[in-house]
Amino acid sequence: MTPKAARIAKKKRILIIEDERPLAHALELKLTHEGHETVVASTGQIGFEQGLSGKFDLILLDLILPEMDGFTVLKELRAKKVKTPVIVLSNLGQEEDKHKAEDLGVAAYLVKSNAPLAEIVTLVQSVL
Repeated sequence: MTPKAARIAKKKRILIIEDERPLAHALELKLTHEGHETVVASTGQIGFEQGLSGKFDLILLDLILPEMDGFTVLKELRAKKVKTPVIVLSNLGQEEDKHKAEDLGVAAYLVKSNAPLAEIVTLVQSVL
């Protein structure tokens, strides 16, 4: 199988719940370039609804969001038995926040200011 055919065969759906438009757009472009299908939600409420309605292979979730914060999105998705792996991308770097997210079953937790785009993409590929 050619590398391109392999990428097409592995096409995964990724939900990006991020209100910072430049970062959301950069993630969308990079992950699409890697052969994935992306959906972007700019508020926690929209992200939660998308997470419930769509079949996603992975969710990238910010914690500080309008309408519904990321912790609430995560709790509500888990309460509805959504088992999609979640990677948290947040500017909240406190250990307390990281532990709270880990207790809710996230696959990984990255502090946005410390994580270059390439590192995020590598982590996404490893979780998928």
